[in-house]
Amino acid sequence: MNSSAVVTNAFDVIVVGEALIDVVHSGDTISEHPGGSPANVAFGLARLGMSTGFLTAIGKDARGAAIDSHLAGAGVTLLPGSQSMETTSTATATLADDGSASYDFDLTWALGSAIANYQPRLVHTGSIASFLSPGAAAVKSILQAHAGTSTVSYDPNIRPDLLGSHHEALSIFEDLVPITNVVKLSDEDAAWLYPGKTPEETGRHILALGADLAAVTLGAEGSMLLTPSLEVSVPAVRSVVADTIGAGDSYMAALIFGLLSHGNDSWTTGSLMSLGTMASNAAAITVRRPGANPPSLSELRSGPAQM
Repeated sequence: MNSSAVVTNAFDVIVVGEALIDVVHSGDTISEHPGGSPANVAFGLARLGMSTGFLTAIGKDARGAAIDSHLAGAGVTLLPGSQSMETTSTATATLADDGSASYDFDLTWALGSAIANYQPRLVHTGSIASFLSPGAAAVKSILQAHAGTSTVSYDPNIRPDLLGSHHEALSIFEDLVPITNVVKLSDEDAAWLYPGKTPEETGRHILALGADLAAVTLGAEGSMLLTPSLEVSVPAVRSVVADTIGAGDSYMAALIFGLLSHGNDSWTTGSLMSLGTMASNAAAITVRRPGANPPSLSELRSGPAQM
């Protein structure tokens, strides 16, 4: 950053990562929806009332315009340099009978800008953006630049088909964890990264690498939150499942919201349980309606999602 640049703290959170169009195949029906894990997290944060900036790489095409309009509708600010691609990437999602989704990606990831002129309370990244070259190197540089001045959160959201070798992906992940404060991952992510470890052991390993808080989601079994001194198991909130698209991203958005609302790092068993329950409720609200449709703040505060 040059000395004449104006640094602004206009945002509570800046999310850095991919945005794409989900092409959803459900039976004989095909529909398109804006998606991408980081974009979903940004959307969820804005719905929860967080001032949210988003740095991504989309095209100046109809699909890119759809993503921009979708994010703006929730109050997300697309940061300068985000429309840097020739075309907008896609992910083809095929829904199974139980609502779970499998994905096939047509994705290019290269960042055309940075966030040096911003000083948000928290910087979040994750998913494909943290692994796929050439953009992954820019993501790491952004995290390094903001570590120590902003809280940094990370969700690897593993997509094995896009990651190359296990050794390479694990090396990238373990290189990023020490410059993050909060790491959230699913039990499937944990099993892929560390096939010989239980979810609890994976959480402890992440803390040993330097994170302050590790959250591991366990699907219908709930989630666990770990700090160097505490481990809390949070039961899942029961919900009828329409599909699971965006559930983990809603959990992540609510986790960030709770972290920023908490205001300090003096965690107790009660505060961790409250944080995990709120994040689980956000995921439960999301799965009971189609697509990546996270809750508003009023919905999240209305109480546990009902079946």
